[in-house]
Amino acid sequence: MKKIAFVCTLLSVLCVRASFAADITIYYAPSCPHCHHARDFISNTLVYEYPELKVTAVDVTVPEHRDLFRTAVEKCGFDSGGVPVIVIGDKCEQGYADYMQQDLRNYVEADLNNQQKAIAAANRQALQQNADGFKKNNSQRENVIVEYAVESATDTNDIADDSSVQPRYNRLFLLGGLLILVVAGLGYALVRKSK
Repeated sequence: MKKIAFVCTLLSVLCVRASFAADITIYYAPSCPHCHHARDFISNTLVYEYPELKVTAVDVTVPEHRDLFRTAVEKCGFDSGGVPVIVIGDKCEQGYADYMQQDLRNYVEADLNNQQKAIAAANRQALQQNADGFKKNNSQRENVIVEYAVESATDTNDIADDSSVQPRYNRLFLLGGLLILVVAGLGYALVRKSK
């Protein structure tokens, strides 16, 4: 019975890791060239490599977004308010250069399972071989970046929250948590019954 409980616990952990991936929040200024390069990489590469990825863009020049940006900079531990600031899960980057691309991928993949990583690798290869054809076949990903708006702050899936600037996780996170509780409870009941 202890083996069954162990297997149940292991399955619940794997299910939760598979149920969500780190989403991206990018804080940018429209006049910032590095911000444009970062957004180009995200919108022309990452969103195609990682089909479940959600991206929220926050224009820091909008007065209503400044407190949110200030909070993000503080939580990330940055000394300056330079942009872009890219938040992926619990990882933060300030600025952008091409050499950072693999780091950004690593941050996105931190919570992906092996199957999701394999899909991303296959998508990356397909993009390298025929970017235009791959993007055409996956056109639903071309407008995946959502501009943050203050009026949407009341939606619980948005990033605006005075207590946190972490990117939102999709509803599967909650489902994964519930699944953990169910599987852990089942494992506990089986172990207790065997005693």
